[in-house]
Amino acid sequence: MSEDSDHQGSPATVVPVAHSKAPRTSLGRWLMTGLVDDRGGHQGPHAKQVEQTHSWWRVMCLTGLDYFSTLGYQPAIAALAAGLVSPFATIVLVALTLLGALPVYRRVAKESFRGSGSIAMLERLLPWWSGKLFVLVLLGFAATDFMITITLSAADATAHAIANPFAPAFFDGGQVWLTLVLIALLGLVFLKGFREAIRVAVLLVAVFLALNLVVVAVSLWHVFENPIVFDDWWTALFTQYGNPWLVVGVALIVFPKLALGLSGFETGVAVMPQIHGSTADPASHPKARIRGARRLLTTAAVIMSTFLITSSFATTLLIPQAEFQPGGEANGRALAYLAHAYLGEGFGTVYDVSTILILWFAGASAMAGLLNLVPRYLPKYGMAPQWARAVRPLVIVFTLIAFLITIVFEADVDAQGGAYATGVLVLITSASVAVTISAWQRRQRAQLVGFGAITAVFLYTTVLNIIERPDGLRIAALFILGILVISLISRIGRSFELRAPAVAFDAEAMGFITEDATRGELLVIAHEPHPDQEGEYAAKDRDERRYSKIPTGARTVFLEVHPSDSSDFEEELEVTGVHVSGYRVLRVRSGNVPNTIAAVLLAVRDATGVVPTVYCEWTEGNPISNMFRYLITGVGEVAPVTREVLREAEPDLKRRPSVHVV
Repeated sequence: MSEDSDHQGSPATVVPVAHSKAPRTSLGRWLMTGLVDDRGGHQGPHAKQVEQTHSWWRVMCLTGLDYFSTLGYQPAIAALAAGLVSPFATIVLVALTLLGALPVYRRVAKESFRGSGSIAMLERLLPWWSGKLFVLVLLGFAATDFMITITLSAADATAHAIANPFAPAFFDGGQVWLTLVLIALLGLVFLKGFREAIRVAVLLVAVFLALNLVVVAVSLWHVFENPIVFDDWWTALFTQYGNPWLVVGVALIVFPKLALGLSGFETGVAVMPQIHGSTADPASHPKARIRGARRLLTTAAVIMSTFLITSSFATTLLIPQAEFQPGGEANGRALAYLAHAYLGEGFGTVYDVSTILILWFAGASAMAGLLNLVPRYLPKYGMAPQWARAVRPLVIVFTLIAFLITIVFEADVDAQGGAYATGVLVLITSASVAVTISAWQRRQRAQLVGFGAITAVFLYTTVLNIIERPDGLRIAALFILGILVISLISRIGRSFELRAPAVAFDAEAMGFITEDATRGELLVIAHEPHPDQEGEYAAKDRDERRYSKIPTGARTVFLEVHPSDSSDFEEELEVTGVHVSGYRVLRVRSGNVPNTIAAVLLAVRDATGVVPTVYCEWTEGNPISNMFRYLITGVGEVAPVTREVLREAEPDLKRRPSVHVV
């Protein structure tokens, strides 16, 4: 009979496992140094973990860099896509915003309040490799959303600059190079440091919304003073479509083309850690922070919905349809067109400058989102190199990708709209699916029906958008393919890395290794765990002593790696010590057996100062198929892979644990 004796609750000894090699050159050290902002303004993964937070309305302005800035081009894109039906299609979009996206993300804010968003909710629902692959696909769409935000916003900022009557003559025909300059400046901001983001965001958003309020109010007043404008639009509308029901039908069909007006919700939940909380709230349910995030989402949605409807009516009624076409003066800049037309060139120039700045800074918001998203998932999965944890290399990579997108699309705002809308809609649809599943798991019947209906609507919207503008799916597919290929190469290339940042030994386990270390030797027998079988430890100990020539009087300790999710890459290891049938056993759970054995051996060495020896058996079967088993399931060629991991981690042969194989 086995005599297991787990020691739960014993104080643990945590041993760090150093496995990151410092860059040797000054350039390498500069690249791998994260941007550190003592004020907490930078959103990247290497910012200091500070407690400074902000009021929800100030954080809303940070989100608004992406959300509100779409007013710079959304009305023109809506008019180009929907024509005279644009106001009605916009009303449908607003209804979907307030009755669909807003309730969904208010729920996401409640259940994913650490800034992980809906992707993290879905990751928890799918186990093993299916969850990882699903997250990679969503990351592809998220990358499409954020990257096109950078390039589209910069392109539209350039369009406003070129169209301004006071613009220098050399701006003419410079759409591409001017956009590249703006993207390069954005990259330089992040390479140097990203400070005071929220203060700048508050100023830009406040000025931009105030100027838009003036433009819309003056434009609507002009419509009120000249009712013939409304009559002409109404007559043209029904001359073209015939009856009200046909207009409604057309609005329902074309509103997915206006999906750019839904951007910003995923960013809204991503910035939740920046919102003030309450010290009285438990970390597991920060009520004050959740309440602030919900206010942020609701207020932003109401403000944006109001501007979307009013600006759509104003631009559709007051701007000739021909001006929205490529080459027209209102193409990509409808409200700017009205600002110059009804408030003069001076005010129009001020509006242009404000629009250029917020569109450019919207790219900063998207870049910050990428710098949070990529390091949070890919390196943790082993699907990106270690340098992907640092800000500066990622900034360079994202900037180069933005250059490529800009050149391919020739900095055309309209051409990039489909890809942007696809990324936005897929993320919102995935969030809808996540909250629907959450309601189903909690048996909340009313919420299940409501969120299920919202999910169906967003699925319809997404599919219709993809059918109408398949270029968005093509671009997203390229991002997804790139992420999958890079992830596969990286996972294989990092197969022989140590994967545990630290190893924790409980008191019993620490007692085992300390006791043997006092004798000057640590002999570890790697044992594949099985259901309790009488005498298996005695047989294993006898065989190893016989075939590995372990002296009769030498003490040994067994090491067992119990399997867990092999798709995980990095994991904290917890080693427990137990007595089984008179033998001492170290037990640890992990999805990767060889890497875990190597990490435990190095931690044992560092904790005791004695270099251990591990005894393993050769794995039966074809070595090539065993290697594939290792890459997928974390088991297979245990002995040679353990030895290779140790060789990669410890170049000093005298300090490297020995692997003995029979």
